[in-house]
Amino acid sequence: MSAESANEELRELTLLERIENDPDVNQSTLATQLGVAVGTVNWHLKRLIAKGAVKVSRAERKKLRYIITPEGLALRARLAVDYVERSFSVYRHTRQRVKDYLVKVRKAGYDRVRILGSGDVADICKLTCMEQGISVVSDKNAPALVLDGYKVRLEGLE
Repeated sequence: MSAESANEELRELTLLERIENDPDVNQSTLATQLGVAVGTVNWHLKRLIAKGAVKVSRAERKKLRYIITPEGLALRARLAVDYVERSFSVYRHTRQRVKDYLVKVRKAGYDRVRILGSGDVADICKLTCMEQGISVVSDKNAPALVLDGYKVRLEGLE
């Protein structure tokens, strides 16, 4: 699955959850909550309506109410499971890659690394280093695990 497709599924999952929690929520509020344009929310809602996951009714003259259908509840559950499975896959893949890099670090005679980057992937790297007995330092002479999104590469070994 492409990153774009995964993002679309995550947006749909989030929309379904938000609508389930507040059927009277408007597209502007949803856009703010998701950090996207109102047009993006509108596009996703039209897709969800076409899939039969959401129905729209008029609450007032200009106010719409979104209702999650049983199909929508099933879709939300499937999207949630897919999201968790993808997240665990990224976690396992990152841990294995870092473990492989740490073997190379040890073979090169180092017992410490720098981690260049932050966020969840950096946390996975730190935990893996601790587990493998490798210190995380800021010394520029130490090899570095360089993070680029979900990717990790090793730099600084001769």
